[in-house]
Amino acid sequence: MDGSEGIKGATGIGAVVGAAVRRERQRAGLSASELARAAGLAKSTLSQLESGNGNPAIETLWTLANALGVSVAALLEAPRGEVEVIRAGEGPSTRSDHADYLARLLSAAGPDTRRDLYVIEAEPGTPHLSAAHLSPGHGPGTREHVVVMRGRARLGPQGREVELAAGDYAAYPADAPHTFEALEPDTRAVLIIEHG
Repeated sequence: MDGSEGIKGATGIGAVVGAAVRRERQRAGLSASELARAAGLAKSTLSQLESGNGNPAIETLWTLANALGVSVAALLEAPRGEVEVIRAGEGPSTRSDHADYLARLLSAAGPDTRRDLYVIEAEPGTPHLSAAHLSPGHGPGTREHVVVMRGRARLGPQGREVELAAGDYAAYPADAPHTFEALEPDTRAVLIIEHG
């Protein structure tokens, strides 16, 4: 998995992301050129994304979210119904450009909540480095909560990583560089990002 698949999952996810980026850009009072510059993207890339034709990796979404002052989940989630069901393997997802790592959004923080919920699918190899390595990371006070469901993983703040097996839980500050490294094939985890 080389990241070339970008966002996939629910039908029309490119349109969902495009509409969300455009909505958040307009809400922030930014022109497309200003957002592209703030995110370090080509204006043509942003234009493609906003038109629903983009294919961004998780690193691109983090950069855009940081430039817009919103969570990545705010750029991935479609409008909700009263009862939400996301079947296994479905839902908006994004891959890393740098690791065999996929984050599948299950629930984004609404206006009255401060958490996003993901399922992580990862394979051994290059560890997934937090967006803090590439740009400003999560906001101050943000914590990640992880439960490994299958396999084993090494994760946590850089230099203080812990190893978890299936059923194990860890929580750690996520407003500084941190990693997630699968130690066994087909590693799966639940990730809750609690925004500070």
